[in-house]
Amino acid sequence: MINIVVNGKQHQFDGDGEMPLLWYLRDELGLTGTKFGCGMALCGACTVHLDGQPARACVTPIGALQGRSVTTIEAVHTQRIGAAVQNAWIDKQVPQCGYCQSGQVMSAVALLSTKADPSDADIDAAMSGNICRCATYCRIREAIHVAAEEIKHA
Repeated sequence: MINIVVNGKQHQFDGDGEMPLLWYLRDELGLTGTKFGCGMALCGACTVHLDGQPARACVTPIGALQGRSVTTIEAVHTQRIGAAVQNAWIDKQVPQCGYCQSGQVMSAVALLSTKADPSDADIDAAMSGNICRCATYCRIREAIHVAAEEIKHA
């Protein structure tokens, strides 16, 4: 039996410990905001927070999560930084197709949780593992700067 906290709620999993966290979130818990992209941790669409750090759910086996805490896009707005990032994403009209955006938001929140006033280089480095096929990278960077300002003045 694997005990895991997802979005602040305790869950128990009694299945194959090799199941990727992504499929547990989507198929078992119905949290479909975390997307499948490449299945090899290369595109970032499946990014969640594992104990506050960005992690790729497509390659994280649920068996490795005993007693750990996962936050998904469905709950990131409950945190001050998450709400600021989501507001900036809307304000700057970041998404086009939107498929990668949950992973992008999760990576941006992780960045702003550790660096309150990131430079463009900081943003580029933190977001480099997230691919946007629509190439909204300039809007993503701008939205992160806007969120950082909102957080400073909140």
